[in-house]
Amino acid sequence: MPRSSTPVTLLVDGYNIIGIWSTLRDVRDRDGLEAARRDLIESLVNYSAYHGYEAQVVFDSQYRNSRGMREVISRNLAVQYTDFNQTADTFIEKLCAVRARQRAPFASRTIVATSDRAQQLTVVGYGAEWMSADQLQLDVKATQQRMRRRQRSKPKRASRPFLGTRLDPIAQQRLAQLRRGY
Repeated sequence: MPRSSTPVTLLVDGYNIIGIWSTLRDVRDRDGLEAARRDLIESLVNYSAYHGYEAQVVFDSQYRNSRGMREVISRNLAVQYTDFNQTADTFIEKLCAVRARQRAPFASRTIVATSDRAQQLTVVGYGAEWMSADQLQLDVKATQQRMRRRQRSKPKRASRPFLGTRLDPIAQQRLAQLRRGY
């Protein structure tokens, strides 16, 4: 898929996505929230790189007495934990408002992935695009399939033997003598 020349920022409401995707919900219920967060992040690493998105997964810290923190996962993906008493929704909405004031029309795109209807209406009001959790899941799966097909269709290179095994027997014998000091 050709990348757009317009930079795209993808903002993902992490807990909203975990609550909607059945696979992540199952992981959360079986192995805990940390495992579900990890699985979401893993699925977005290749997705964001493939599409060339600058992606940010935002998780609430509203019930934990901690400061906000940003963790860079890859060149295309970062995880943002909000400040104490701040929701992911308010963080994303503020970021969309700031981006709307700073950018020239059509200079960049912001896509917000969430199934929260109130947040959808707010971010669209700031000029961001909206993607449902279900649509994001379909896109992630389609991207994974494209990447697998591309990997399978690439011609496999023959493994390259060591230089010593490609030399004629006389040269190999001479090298062996040099190693032994003859």
